Amino acid sequence: MEWNFASAEEIAVALRAGEVTSVELTDEAISRIERDDKAINAICVPDFDRARAAAHHADQARARGEDRPLLGVPVTVKESYDIAGLPTTWGIPTHRDFVPTEDAVQVSRLRAAGAVVLGKTNVPLGLRDLQSFNDIYGTTNNPWDHERTPGGSSGGSAAALAAGFGALSIGSDIGGSLRTPAHFCGVYAHKPTLRLVANRGMVPPATPALPVDLDLAVVGPMARTARDLTLLLDVMAGPDPLTLGVAHALTLPPARHQRLSDFRVLVLDEHPFIPTGSAVRAGVDRVAGALVDGGARVERHSPLLPDLAEAATLYMQLLFSGAVAGFPAEAYEQLRTRAAGLSADDRSLGAARLRGMVLSHRDWIRANDRRELHRHGWRGLFADFDAVVCPITPTPAFPHDHTPDLLDRRIAIDGVEYPYLDQLVWAGLATMPGLPATAVPAGRTPEGLPVGVQLIGPMFEDRTPLRLAELLEQKIGGFDGARHTRGHQ
Repeated sequence: MEWNFASAEEIAVALRAGEVTSVELTDEAISRIERDDKAINAICVPDFDRARAAAHHADQARARGEDRPLLGVPVTVKESYDIAGLPTTWGIPTHRDFVPTEDAVQVSRLRAAGAVVLGKTNVPLGLRDLQSFNDIYGTTNNPWDHERTPGGSSGGSAAALAAGFGALSIGSDIGGSLRTPAHFCGVYAHKPTLRLVANRGMVPPATPALPVDLDLAVVGPMARTARDLTLLLDVMAGPDPLTLGVAHALTLPPARHQRLSDFRVLVLDEHPFIPTGSAVRAGVDRVAGALVDGGARVERHSPLLPDLAEAATLYMQLLFSGAVAGFPAEAYEQLRTRAAGLSADDRSLGAARLRGMVLSHRDWIRANDRRELHRHGWRGLFADFDAVVCPITPTPAFPHDHTPDLLDRRIAIDGVEYPYLDQLVWAGLATMPGLPATAVPAGRTPEGLPVGVQLIGPMFEDRTPLRLAELLEQKIGGFDGARHTRGHQ
């Protein structure tokens, strides 16, 4: 059997049954990467020698009777995570030679669970793009169409999964960086509830690896099946031991329901700031139809939904407030001058971004107070619904666009161009209040490009959208690697 597209769960069962060894799995994965990754460029930092050694140790441990959740399972890790002895650059040329001496907490958890790390996956410069290219490692291509991006910033991880390079990967998300690549590459990802998963060691190069409470960003799992997301989240979840003195497992509440017919779901496909392209709308409709067919209660509107325009504006302000905090004083003053020139009645997302870049602490507190009102609004909505289905971005994967200034880029939606960064609004819907969101495949376009949707759930009830993802996978199917398997023989 070829194992490259098997799930982590299937691989773990086979390893326990003695049907395959970790050494065999690892050699097969490395052979596939060496054969196919020249065209995709997903694995930017291979670690094959140490992977083979780890696989050998995993087989020895199993022979001694040991068993761990991922013992012997080949995986990849986003380049932005520290791995002792490998470069962490975030694609920034001045940090080309930075090599940390300690693993990130999530890399430590992968290793403790027995995973075999094949190497690191490519990212955009500073993790600040919906594409994955940089001057150190070059451009990662979408396995479904090499002329298109796999997304960002966890684009290398999604491309690796779609190409059969390892069963699992770990990434991060502040602007859809887990969900957008999953959507573009036809795989699964889960943005956990804010602060559910420790992030220490997923920091810019040469920055102290401290247990920092991030305002919007999370780290999370990526996989080719919904059940594998849960498997990996259980490995990753829990606070940083440095903040408690000892490691504490975190017990998440069970999923609200086990059957599709018990779920109450709100389906959204319209946003006040940006249209939803026809291909993505078709994916949302496909999922909505499967929910109705499965007996779920499906609504298209609810007065309980927090205001989407204000949510997007708050998200842009909070996101860009943090994004430019480290800018040099001269650049910051230029931004202040530009923001001062905005018309008071300019309520565009571009204006929200610019105002966010120069928010005073006083104004940030006010924005944060509005965020708390939105969080409370979501609590009310999730008393009536169990999940929200909506787009991740308005389009499938788009052609590579390396225009240096993101503000000069445009995204074409059914032939009409919009500001590139406006497509972040759907990702921000879950990010701004810190809600969990699971990205799931929802079919393909007539051209064969994957389309995904996200399932947003109640705070700290991550198992609810994850269970819904499993049920939808059973109903409409999930990742389809057949095209790759045929195309690369």
